[in-house]
Amino acid sequence: MDTHTDEQQEPTSQAGAFAAEVSYWREVRGLPKRTLAARMGFDPSYVSHIESGRAKPTEEFARLAEETLNAGKAIWHRWCDYDAARTRTRQPAAPPAPRGAEPYAIGSALVVEHDQARLDYDGTHYRLTMRRRLRNTGTEPVTRYLIRISVDRYPGEPERSNAHYRQRPLTWDELGLSATCQGEAMHWQATHDRDAFKEIWLAFENAHGSYPLYPGDSVWIQYAYTVSDDKWGQWFQRAVRLPTEHLEVQLAFPRALDPVVWGTETSMTAQAAPLRTAPVRTEDTRLRIFTWATAAPALHARYRLAWRFRARTELNTTHGESR
Repeated sequence: MDTHTDEQQEPTSQAGAFAAEVSYWREVRGLPKRTLAARMGFDPSYVSHIESGRAKPTEEFARLAEETLNAGKAIWHRWCDYDAARTRTRQPAAPPAPRGAEPYAIGSALVVEHDQARLDYDGTHYRLTMRRRLRNTGTEPVTRYLIRISVDRYPGEPERSNAHYRQRPLTWDELGLSATCQGEAMHWQATHDRDAFKEIWLAFENAHGSYPLYPGDSVWIQYAYTVSDDKWGQWFQRAVRLPTEHLEVQLAFPRALDPVVWGTETSMTAQAAPLRTAPVRTEDTRLRIFTWATAAPALHARYRLAWRFRARTELNTTHGESR
C-alpha cells in the first residue's frame, strides 16, 4: 500500500467531512447560503465553495461557522480533525481540546468556578462587567482566555441588521474594553473585528511580566466594556461554553424607568423555556436590581434575560450577548 498516497487522501476526506458538517447545521438552522455568508461576513460564493469542497477549510471560517450556527462544537471538532490530518506528516498530531472546551492550550482544561455578569444601564448606555474565577484542571499552563462580544439589532432579519451595523458599527473606542487579573492589567488582542462581532484573547501578561494560570491554580479575572442602547438593547444572553459550577447575572436599571425582567433557557436538546427560577428583585432610592443565579448550568446552555421599561412608551428590541 502506498502510505504517502493515503496520507494525502486523509486531509481531503476530513475536508469533505467538514463541508458536510457545515451544510448539515446550515440546513438545521434553516439558513440559505447567502444568509449564512452575510452573518459570517463572507462572500456567498465562498460558502458555496466550502460546502462543495472547492475551497479548503480555514480556522477563521470554522470559528465563525461554529459561532453563527451554534453547532455544539461539532463544526469546530471537524476543523480540528482536518487540521490534524493536514499536519500529521509534518509533526505528531496534537491531542484534541477537551470536548466542550475552548482550545486554550494543549493539555489545558479550564473550569469556571464562578461566573458573575452585571449589566448597568444609565438611560443611554449599557456597561457590562464580567467576573470569572477560573481553575486550570489540565497539565499545562494557560496563558490566555477567549471572550466574545456580539450584538444583533434586528434578530431574524440579517440583511436589515447588517445594514444597521454597516452604518453604526461597534468600535473599540466606544467599547473601552479593559481587563484585569487579580488586580493586574491584562493585555488583549482582537482576533475578529467585525461590525457587530468582536472576538478577543485576554492574555495573562502585561508590560511588567507574565503570570500564567498553572495546573491546579484558580484565579479571578474581570473585564468590562460599554455599548450604547441603539446597538445593545433590551435582552442579555449568557452562553455556557466551559464547564461552569455557578452562574450569576445581575441587571441594574434606573428605578424611574419602572423596569420589569423575565428570562428563558435554551439547551442543546430543548427549545426556549422559562427560567426555572425567577430573578430576585431588590431596589434602593435610585436603582432596581434583578439577580438570577443557577448552579452547574448545562454545557452549551443559553440563558437570556429580557426586560422592558414601563415608564417609556417606545420599546427597544436590540439584542446584546456576551460569552
